[in-house]
Amino acid sequence: MPRPLGELEDAVMTRVWKWNRPVTVREVLEDLQQERSIAYTTVMTVLDNLHQKGWVRREAEGRAYRYEAVSTRAAYAAALMNDAWSQSDNPAAALVAFFGMMSPEQREALRDAVRMVQGPETPAPENPAGENPAGENPAGENPAATEGDTGR
Repeated sequence: MPRPLGELEDAVMTRVWKWNRPVTVREVLEDLQQERSIAYTTVMTVLDNLHQKGWVRREAEGRAYRYEAVSTRAAYAAALMNDAWSQSDNPAAALVAFFGMMSPEQREALRDAVRMVQGPETPAPENPAGENPAGENPAGENPAATEGDTGR
């Protein structure tokens, strides 16, 4: 599991991910200098550290290198979320709390992602007994609520 990127590492990787092509220290430096004062050698050191940590690969071009991301920002975010979730002593509760923090747009993106992972929907099996095969709660009650807790 990758450990979270530091502030400057993240600023550099943001550019590498956004540009989605091999970049030079000079290109990253010039873009970063629009936001902050920073030295060429600092950016060079950060990119070298990211290379040593396996975040970027590099290819020599003359006396310099071009750096390219090894994976996507989405893969990085997913690895961080997975690590945080796996460290919880109650993963289900952690997910419920996480979902509760999401905006409506984020919840819709989550629904879309679940649909993509599950693949094409298959029709529900016939249920002659009249049971609810999807496990839905027709009364709208919170099935996770403890006794005496109405979920309100």
